[in-house]
Amino acid sequence: MKSKSARSKATWEQKLLKIFNLRPEEGERTLLMFAFYTATSVGMLWLEQATIALFLQKFGAEGLPIIYIASALMGSSLGLLYSWLQNNLALKRVFGIISLLMTIPLIFFRIGFEINAFNGLFAVGTAFALRLWMDAEEILNDLNSQVAANQLFNIREIKRTYPIISSGLLVGDVISGFSLPVIVFLVGLKNTILVAAVTILIGGGLLQFLSRRYKQAFPDTPVREFDELQPDYANRRGNRTLRKYIIPLFAFFILGEILFLLVEFQFFGELETVYSDETKLAAFLGLFSGSLGIFELTAQWFVSSRAVERLGVFVAAMFLPISLSTLGFAIVLLDMSSILELDSAQILFLGAVGLKFFDELLRYTLIAGIEPFLFQPLPAEIRSAVQARVQGIAEPLSTGLTGVSLAAGIWAISHFNLGRPETDLHKIQGGIFIGAIILFSLCWASCAWFLRASYVSLLVQSAEQGRLGFANVDLKAFKRAIIESLDRKTTEEDQRSCVELLARIDPASAGEILAPRLAGFSPGLQRESMEVMLKAPNAAYLGDVQRLLEQKPSLEVLAMALRYVWLSQPELETRTLQPYLHDRVDAIVRGTAAGLIVGRGKPSEKAQALATLETMWRSPRERERTIATQALQNTEADGEVLRRYINDLLQDESARVRCALLEAIAAKRLQDYYPSLIKGLYYKSTRAAAKRSLAALGDEALPLLAALVEDPRKPDFVRSQAGTAIAEIGSDLALNTLVPQVLSSWGTSRRNLLRILLKVAGDRGIEATLERLGRSGIEQLVEQEMLLLAQVFAAFLDFSPKALPGREGDLLRAALEGMQKDIFDRCFLLMQFLYPFNAIQAAIINLDSESENSVALGLEILDNTIDLPQKQVLIRVLERRPIKERIKDLAELMPYQPLSPSDRLRRLLELRHFLSDWSVACCFHAARSQRWPVAKEAILICLTHPSSFVREAVLAYLKEASPRTCLELLPLLKNDPDPLVAAQVDNLNAELGAAS
Repeated sequence: MKSKSARSKATWEQKLLKIFNLRPEEGERTLLMFAFYTATSVGMLWLEQATIALFLQKFGAEGLPIIYIASALMGSSLGLLYSWLQNNLALKRVFGIISLLMTIPLIFFRIGFEINAFNGLFAVGTAFALRLWMDAEEILNDLNSQVAANQLFNIREIKRTYPIISSGLLVGDVISGFSLPVIVFLVGLKNTILVAAVTILIGGGLLQFLSRRYKQAFPDTPVREFDELQPDYANRRGNRTLRKYIIPLFAFFILGEILFLLVEFQFFGELETVYSDETKLAAFLGLFSGSLGIFELTAQWFVSSRAVERLGVFVAAMFLPISLSTLGFAIVLLDMSSILELDSAQILFLGAVGLKFFDELLRYTLIAGIEPFLFQPLPAEIRSAVQARVQGIAEPLSTGLTGVSLAAGIWAISHFNLGRPETDLHKIQGGIFIGAIILFSLCWASCAWFLRASYVSLLVQSAEQGRLGFANVDLKAFKRAIIESLDRKTTEEDQRSCVELLARIDPASAGEILAPRLAGFSPGLQRESMEVMLKAPNAAYLGDVQRLLEQKPSLEVLAMALRYVWLSQPELETRTLQPYLHDRVDAIVRGTAAGLIVGRGKPSEKAQALATLETMWRSPRERERTIATQALQNTEADGEVLRRYINDLLQDESARVRCALLEAIAAKRLQDYYPSLIKGLYYKSTRAAAKRSLAALGDEALPLLAALVEDPRKPDFVRSQAGTAIAEIGSDLALNTLVPQVLSSWGTSRRNLLRILLKVAGDRGIEATLERLGRSGIEQLVEQEMLLLAQVFAAFLDFSPKALPGREGDLLRAALEGMQKDIFDRCFLLMQFLYPFNAIQAAIINLDSESENSVALGLEILDNTIDLPQKQVLIRVLERRPIKERIKDLAELMPYQPLSPSDRLRRLLELRHFLSDWSVACCFHAARSQRWPVAKEAILICLTHPSSFVREAVLAYLKEASPRTCLELLPLLKNDPDPLVAAQVDNLNAELGAAS
């Protein structure tokens, strides 16, 4: 009964994780981070609303510009402080210090309100300092939250988990907003500060618990930053396209921050005039925040991503500024007219509430959701640096400048309107700031428009250099910019890049863009465009293709255009194609016409077309035979036509003909000849075509390819080609076929499989591996490699030059050194499934250097990048120290026990499945030279080893160790496929047979 209950609970948990798109090992971490975010958010929002109410009562909205100026200076200082703490203390201690730094001052602030020194000025100063400290709290909390999330989750995990974790902020909005009036009623407004401090401390305690529960993610050593790895941004400023994008990108975030502050200032200014009682003001802010939180949560979960998908990134980016400018105009019009029975003060108040509501709603859902899209076109090596500059320079700078401008504006309004009633001044000030909101909103929208103009130019540049994944590309903006690029008559190379990108991103609707422009393209672009359009023929574009035919294009383009016309019009009669069958017509047009007639013509027409194709197949010219084969591949005819000639074509002397035939076999799904596709992988001349053909078969080819990948007797290179074909198929079934092979393979095969999975487009191979194996599975594979390394180190020590002299001993030691490098290579490949490629690659490059400083830097990069359970062991064994010292570091995984050289060799042969083939061969050569006994099981199994040099080494050992046994076993290798081994068998037969 208990077991059944446990199974039911496990099933329920799996379903819940699937709903939230989480993996099992991510569930607990995500829940704890969500709880931390929620608890801290509730405390921070209680503090914020109470602080604003107290500040407005003491200073009014006119004091906010001074806060903005001071906050800009303080933000940079706190960032530097946090960076210093990270660089000098362990993260666990940093989190604790920051939590205390966020809570202890709040106690003193609360005490400060009770001190009536200096005629109450001390309490007033406390209100000002508390408002300033509130900004500091937000900065410190953001830093703590971001660092914790980035340490706890790798770059791929955070894509799934962060939307859930960040929802804690919105849940906190709702909880804190609706509970604040109750808290204020129970304990009073000023005591709410202490309640907030306790809640923030609870959040800090949850973070401490997290850092100790997942201690491998939070190292005990300080985090180091490596300036050497940061790109030299200044050196890249000459890139005109990049600069044209980065300048409006900075302006976009600067204007966004300015508008946020303008709206906030107007909102608080109106609240100050309406609510004279600080308790009522706090209650209003709480209810407003709670209501807003519900709308934000709903928008984030159900609206935001769909809106971005349907509207496009840049329309979504313009939605907030256009909304603010529209609301601003509406406020002005309502104030000027008398449509509603409201006075100016009421209109300004309701308008400010509306502006604040829409600003926060859209800013923290829609705008926050498109930020990754805006940074996506930037080269990966500078993307983080640009984001850091936006957050660390652009936003604080705009905050300070806005504060100065607001202060100057308030002074100017007061100075030039001396003697006016306060209500008139308030109305004038409100009108001016509403106008400023409208102006900056329009500038912000224009900035988004300029961003769109250079978006695709940068995307094209990134894609050409292989840097871009298309997961975060705005298709609508992309297609509009493709059209603009093609219509601007740019260089043919740029236009070709646009066509290629269009084919990769949206081939189904490529004809909509390419067809109207065919006539104006160069012959090369016409050919490439027709290739793309033939993937999805559409009768809607026939008029454009007909105009192309009237231009009498090149023969290759003519043939493609004919195919397009016929494929998009099933009702056409084939008799119109018969004139193209004449011998005087070029082969490419003749072959295309013949293939179309064979697929759709009447029996008599088909016979004539087949006769034409047969004539082309018998031609001594390679081009005609190849075109005839391709014609049947592209035709609508069934495979029976091809079967009549396939056996002869498989023997054709031309590799091009055989390659065309392999693709035709795949196109016509001729299952009887699928083995020919597999055979094509073995030969260099047909390998690429065979791989393309197998990939084109999709999941249908998986059984054949999987059998090849799983067969250890097949050459590693051929198995690697089969694995690559499976990866190119790219379906979920294909990747799920490939991933389990990582567990069952070893050595070179595992290395090849890991590389193949890492190269699958869009990180789908990485995701499939993590989905199947999980993080714990990757960690276990690394541990396996470390255990094997311990065996290699032990063998290296036991096979000292004194214990194993001679050439055979040198060969075995060299083979073991090679295995060390292979083990580390596989470990680094496994790390790339969990950690950023750039960081791991930087570590590899530095560790391969001859410079001690570079090696030290590589180790430091690893120390601050990975959080494997075996991290410290791995880092220590990577150090360039004697093996005697490094094997001690592996003692916690496998203690070293010295063995005699002969026993160590037999131990290695027991582990032969994990050794490289050359190491196994060297073991037998060493055993032969030293006349050491070897287990019979190892001898018999290695006699059938897939590598010929291993079989050769076993025969050489048997000849010396036991000639009689060797003679008895020779019949097993009588028909060995390797000519060298077969010759060795014949020699041994003659030599040992004569001796007996």
